[in-house]
Amino acid sequence: MRDGLKWFKSSYSDGDSQLNCVEVAPVSEGMRVRDSKLGGAGPRLSIPGHAWEAFITYASEASD
Repeated sequence: MRDGLKWFKSSYSDGDSQLNCVEVAPVSEGMRVRDSKLGGAGPRLSIPGHAWEAFITYASEASD
């Protein structure tokens, strides 16, 4: 399934393995998140920009 989005693998995914891989793609209204092991045919989350920013802030502070 081709959607025209530029997907990026999470740096916390299993290296070259597709077994535990989360990918994100920026869109004008925020971010899309998917599980790549489903070959792009699985469900995707659409996250508004303000919610994505809050998540990234929380995640970066929680990892300190």
